[in-house]
Amino acid sequence: MLDLLTPAQQDPILSLSIAYRQDTRTDKMDLGIGVYKDSQGNTPIMQAVKVAQQQLADEQTTKSYVGLAGNEAFNQAMTDLLLKGTDGYQRCATVQTPGASGALRMLADLMFLAKPVTTVWISDPSYVNHKPVMEAAGLTVKFYPYFNAATKQVDADAMLDALSKAGSDDVVLLHGCCHNPTGADIRPEHWQVINELAQKNGFTPFVDIAYQGFGAGLEEDAQGLRLLADSVEEMLIATSCSKNFGLYRERTGAAIVIGKNAQEAMNAKGRVLQLARATYTMPPDHGAAIVETILTSDTLTQQWRSELDAMRGRILSLREALCASLVERCGDNRFDFIKQHQGMFSMLGLSPEQIGKLRDEFGIYAVGDSRINVAGLTESRIDYLADALVKVSS
Repeated sequence: MLDLLTPAQQDPILSLSIAYRQDTRTDKMDLGIGVYKDSQGNTPIMQAVKVAQQQLADEQTTKSYVGLAGNEAFNQAMTDLLLKGTDGYQRCATVQTPGASGALRMLADLMFLAKPVTTVWISDPSYVNHKPVMEAAGLTVKFYPYFNAATKQVDADAMLDALSKAGSDDVVLLHGCCHNPTGADIRPEHWQVINELAQKNGFTPFVDIAYQGFGAGLEEDAQGLRLLADSVEEMLIATSCSKNFGLYRERTGAAIVIGKNAQEAMNAKGRVLQLARATYTMPPDHGAAIVETILTSDTLTQQWRSELDAMRGRILSLREALCASLVERCGDNRFDFIKQHQGMFSMLGLSPEQIGKLRDEFGIYAVGDSRINVAGLTESRIDYLADALVKVSS
């Protein structure tokens, strides 16, 4: 049996991390994998998380199973964080999943179960795992224009024109904020047009919001999602605690379904639980228990929000410092789009050959599509990166 298998194609991001670790140069720089790093280059544990972990260690009395839906108090807290105050809040159901990727797969399987002819529209470009997850579930994938390579911003006219053709057999996958990989976000007025198209044409919005709090703020980053939740009959949401709680390895996420009414949402939840039982049975508890502990404590919630604000502010300052360094070196503002982007990433518009030169000549590792993780920068290496970018792009 196994002799029939051919080698698997390497993941473009995870394989980059392996190559980086094998590089023996002392001045190397990893701007590939999407993790936040502090000024010392470490990915820290948030203080609110440390306090919650200690509280759990002191008070938790069992490691018994928690059930197919995971931690229901966590599910409620995540629903509150995203949807409280919207019309959709009254007609939604939430299931804890192993990270946002688990949520994507469970919701993809649910779509196929409900309507096998579903086509999922994905932005071009999009998160590297969107297409394989949807196709693995048996769904058809179609791309809609998103990024303007010349302006390095959202090509709103092309995007909206394409989405105007989506219909009742279609699901449109949208990045809630901090678009991965480009860093270019949908503007509020364009969220409104998408909302109107969804109601007029009958497609189902599917919002992947993995970076809430890393863009303009916790509330601001959810505005597009909440606009849809207030208006559309059905909606799907995948969310993650990897970035905004720093729980990368704990694989903590949630899948949320909004139905026409509460009963339809609960029917969908029951089906997701059946699908989960056949896939992984139950999600890991530790990360969800940490998030529950934080979000059900006023003191820890405030501490977490303050830490998240500081992380977001530092990412913004890194963007501004990098742009200033680039202006100083190249004498123009051709890279100013970097400080107009939001979240962890920016797509630089470099060719694969230029990205290869960054790696080979400077030890700077970036994804082949020219996405860099700005949140992986340290202040002391900004000028080095600016020098390298100017040299490979000249």
